[in-house]
Amino acid sequence: MYLTTEVKQGIFKEFGKSEFDTGSPESQVALFTHRIKHLTEHLKENKKDQATKRSLVALVGKRRRLLDYLKQQDVERYREIVKKLGLRK
Repeated sequence: MYLTTEVKQGIFKEFGKSEFDTGSPESQVALFTHRIKHLTEHLKENKKDQATKRSLVALVGKRRRLLDYLKQQDVERYREIVKKLGLRK
């Protein structure tokens, strides 16, 4: 499986306050970004997989809403996470 406990804890440790900080917007955005990259690679090979395409669009929307929330709350944290993850906008 591509998303093991160790990978999740590493993402949370890097982008959150600790490896158990699963609730902060930064750690959630980082986790969603990891999942989006994985699904994008899957769709490059399996172009007709409509269920995966639908879940990818849903994940991108979730990430966008979280980023919008973070931008409203604290612009500096928003800019930092966008820069770290290399996201557009």
